[in-house]
Amino acid sequence: MKKSFLTVALILGSATTFAQEKQYLPEAGDWAIGVDATPLLNYFGNFIGGNGLNTAPTWGFPTWNQTISGKYFVTKDMAYRASIRLGFGSQKGSQMVGQDGAAAPTYPNLPATVEDSYKAGGSSIGLAGGLEMRKGSGRLIGFYGAELGLNFASNNASYTYGNAMTTTGATTTDFGSNIETDTYGNAARVTESKSGMSTTIGVRGFIGAEYFILPKMSIGGEFGWGLGLQSDGASSMSMESTNGVAVGTQTIEGTKSSTFVFDTDNNNTVVGVSGALKLTLHF
Repeated sequence: MKKSFLTVALILGSATTFAQEKQYLPEAGDWAIGVDATPLLNYFGNFIGGNGLNTAPTWGFPTWNQTISGKYFVTKDMAYRASIRLGFGSQKGSQMVGQDGAAAPTYPNLPATVEDSYKAGGSSIGLAGGLEMRKGSGRLIGFYGAELGLNFASNNASYTYGNAMTTTGATTTDFGSNIETDTYGNAARVTESKSGMSTTIGVRGFIGAEYFILPKMSIGGEFGWGLGLQSDGASSMSMESTNGVAVGTQTIEGTKSSTFVFDTDNNNTVVGVSGALKLTLHF
């Protein structure tokens, strides 16, 4: 009788342990997002070490390229992965400067002025998708798979000046990026600048592992191996200047470049995190 009771107790205990263990793992239909685990680990490490320099952990992107990464679990052993960044920005400003050739003011009138202005903008678009296969049943889970990523980036700026360029020059606002030198060594001011379109494509295989420290909360990392191709279009800069005799304009183009890589990766700039610890939350 005692042996039977002990056997039943062991079976129930094992079932309870298994049920509790299973709660830790994601299931079909779950979503997941990943954030940088380093600030969290630093916080608790410093707390245990008692160095007195601790600060609250931050919620940050797992890579410097600021992609938002996530997963959708088709089954408990297979998930779709995706990363996205849609970044668009613009800036404009203006400054009043003295009007060239204007008569000196008489008190209490102010000197005549004209307006210089600029507009600048840029974009960064990153998209990636892949398939992840998972292996394991305890809190330590291994995973592997493949993914493809694309990234596009560009910047541009334009400048408008109130004073026309003459053979004696022009009073001009220095906005920090609009004063240049032409190909003859004369002082020049930029009217328009464009970066070449930067296009990057990458495909990689990856392998990694994660440990579930709490139900559906894990810390893990991965490494990847694959190929990447980046193409940078030629930049261009239009400017106006004078040599003291005539006023002229120039449009100077930069160089084009391309890069091909087939290697292991770390902090992959196309498809997201690799070679770094990540905190993943499942829900």
